[in-house]
Amino acid sequence: MVKKIMYSWKRWWESLHIHNYFAVKLGVSILLVGLAFRFFYNRSSDFSPVTETPFLLIPPPSVFSVDTEQNSDQIPLQGNGEKSEQNKEKCNLFIGDWIPYKGEPLYTNNSCSFIEQHQNCLKNGRPDRGYLHWKWKPRDCDSPQFDPVRFLDLMRNKSWALIGDSISRNHVQSLLCLLSMVEKAIEIYHDENYRSRKWIFPSHNVTLSVIWSPFLAEAAIFEDMNGVSTSEIELHLDKLDKNWTHHYRDLDYIIFSSGKWFVKSTIYYENDTVLGCHYCPKRSNITELGINFAYRKVIRKVFDYIIESNNKNNGTVFYRTSTPSHFENGEWFSGGTCGRKGPAKRGEFDWNELTKILRAIELEEFAKASVKAYENGVKLMLLDVGPLSLLRPDGHPGPYRFYQPFGDDENAKVVNDCLHWCLPGPIDSWNDLLMEMVK
Repeated sequence: MVKKIMYSWKRWWESLHIHNYFAVKLGVSILLVGLAFRFFYNRSSDFSPVTETPFLLIPPPSVFSVDTEQNSDQIPLQGNGEKSEQNKEKCNLFIGDWIPYKGEPLYTNNSCSFIEQHQNCLKNGRPDRGYLHWKWKPRDCDSPQFDPVRFLDLMRNKSWALIGDSISRNHVQSLLCLLSMVEKAIEIYHDENYRSRKWIFPSHNVTLSVIWSPFLAEAAIFEDMNGVSTSEIELHLDKLDKNWTHHYRDLDYIIFSSGKWFVKSTIYYENDTVLGCHYCPKRSNITELGINFAYRKVIRKVFDYIIESNNKNNGTVFYRTSTPSHFENGEWFSGGTCGRKGPAKRGEFDWNELTKILRAIELEEFAKASVKAYENGVKLMLLDVGPLSLLRPDGHPGPYRFYQPFGDDENAKVVNDCLHWCLPGPIDSWNDLLMEMVK
């Protein structure tokens, strides 16, 4: 059987339909499944203090585990390229369990002014608090809670950047909230649309940036702020995005991520010549190549650039794996929701088709690149938060991306966000692991 997968973006605000074409004896059948929605890049230009909502201290009694063969050979290295003394000979930070946690998050929606409205689940009226009381515990090593004091001390005079799409922005806001418990971050740069931004923690001279680059490669995107397209994206597979390459050598720590935007209708270029496309029904003279072709090309080029260029002071580069969405009973446009109150059991959720493709490419290309990186003395590390995030369907805003969505009508039909993460929430655990990898 030959399997060909194509994706088509429909509707306003980055909605997504996945088309699976299976060639069989009787013909071709089409399976349409929507996987994502408009929330990849809504503007985040105003972070204002919000009212704190009390937390509950009643953790559920169970433990929820990750034990996957896909990353069982990944041994997260410390920043100096060696395993820490406290870790066992083989320790994978990303295989473990979500265990009940009786403490409080390090920050609240009152203490942090960097939470974007759509991820401010507490202010927006989410009534349950159990999702805040779980901690990720690696199976064979320790991963203490993020220590913002120690992190800023370790990173004195260092520069960080998270490069990617709106999940990278979600992640940087989590890190800002944690670090601002020690010292308030001051914004020193933003682009016109507030997609790329930079902050400094003055007394430590630590800078933290988010650089908007959803493809990591050069792309002409013909969309307005509402995600309405006037033409296909023009993606140059052989040219990396100057938005980040211009800054690369000035950075000490970088976290790359990408993937979700590759599902959009796109014309592919190489050497400024049309090479093919992904879902271009109006361009019958252009060959359909699919997102797996384009994503692999770009990821491989990113890794090659990292290995060939390296950055100043022998800096550290992470690639963060793709994270799941958790729509149930439909997709975002067809009534899909994510109303869970706690972690899922192992095996209860599987990767959707899009994430399976992205993850397979990421792991394959990282495995090849890591060998070259080691040979060249480049610190390239995998931040494999995908599997542990797969167990947290309770961590998304759901209907509470809007303020009091059921305030006027408890039966209101509300579009759910089951892709981004509540702040505070499970995404904060990514930083627990990140600190273990750099200390």
